[in-house]
Amino acid sequence: MSYLWLKAIHIAAVIIWVGGMFIVAVTMTAFHADPRDGVKMRSGAFFAQVRRWDQRVTTPAMLAVWAFGLSLAVTGQWLSQPWLIAKITLVLILSGLHGMLPGGLKRLAVGQVPHGLATIRFAAVGIICIVIFVVGLVVIKPF
Repeated sequence: MSYLWLKAIHIAAVIIWVGGMFIVAVTMTAFHADPRDGVKMRSGAFFAQVRRWDQRVTTPAMLAVWAFGLSLAVTGQWLSQPWLIAKITLVLILSGLHGMLPGGLKRLAVGQVPHGLATIRFAAVGIICIVIFVVGLVVIKPF
């Protein structure tokens, strides 16, 4: 597969993955104001639907990001570049956050308080910050 196709598929997968993470993060933040209110009880089916979306669309997109991103790194011979190591570190953090969010949705769907509530509350901001740094590293290649 040519470099340009690898790059195009990687970018499309990134957009889908990050968009899906935003859906989950904003959903959890919007619906989890107070664990004692009745919103969570009325929203169980909604949380389950968002979780299915994450499983069917967002998670496969994340796997595609990793597969095509690593293919690009090998093709471009960048594996030893410091900017790529920093980018991979940030993407690992983003992947970990992606792992936390669906677990929180599952707990909300059954009326429980998610673990790591403080992390979940700031997940959307964290996603934005990480994406900005990753794009900067890829475009500028500062080191």
